[in-house]
Amino acid sequence: MRDLVDVHYPEATRIRVVLDNLSTHSPAALYQALPPSEARRILGRLEFHYTPKHASWLNMVEIEIGVLRCQCLDRRIESRDSLVAEVAAWENQRNNSGARINWMFSTQQARIKLAKAYPKSTAKES
Repeated sequence: MRDLVDVHYPEATRIRVVLDNLSTHSPAALYQALPPSEARRILGRLEFHYTPKHASWLNMVEIEIGVLRCQCLDRRIESRDSLVAEVAAWENQRNNSGARINWMFSTQQARIKLAKAYPKSTAKES
């Protein structure tokens, strides 16, 4: 997070970070790893948004990791060098193919399926 704040986005007043719900992905983790003043300085520029719990199928990173696992890591790879080369080749092929996630439901269907993840609206829809 320090790298995001100090190196990649030093001019940004607010940096929005999307994370899953892993216990180390919390503001408290920065206080455990850094002096309090440094953690406070970094957290003052960050805004955390978390993916829905129990909905890993909505997390595009987890989807890609699953594809990597099935297409590339589905067997024993003998050495670290071979692993790095195979993953790099898979990544290049995946990026060059223009692979995309094609959501198969509408926003309305998602709201029904994920009712707990959506806040209740008091406004009437037209």
